[in-house]
Amino acid sequence: MNSAIVTLILLVISNVFMTFAWYGHLKLSSSGVSSNWPLYWVILLSWGIALLEYCFQVPANRIGFEGNGGPFSLIQLKVMQEVITLVVFVIFSLWAFEGFRLQWNHILAFFFLVAAVYLVFMK
Repeated sequence: MNSAIVTLILLVISNVFMTFAWYGHLKLSSSGVSSNWPLYWVILLSWGIALLEYCFQVPANRIGFEGNGGPFSLIQLKVMQEVITLVVFVIFSLWAFEGFRLQWNHILAFFFLVAAVYLVFMK
């Protein structure tokens, strides 16, 4: 499979785990599952999920980085990762949190991030 596609797939999977590690505990708390857990248990749970994130993020960067034979520069990897993070976050938030709404300024900010991806790929 093409290293660019493998990199993108790994970045998406990584960001799914990252979003659950960073924001999933908020959903668990609001649903009553972890509302009485001590903070250190929430941190340990998040770290465990974040470990899975790193298991996909690190290979994505190694495979995708032009210094290792991949197609992307460091800045291209970073900007792509940020846009993927935003897309995954929005999908997760719409699914997990009642009352989460996208507003015009959120959509405009997203447009500017997509424009940033376009700009870093310009020759």
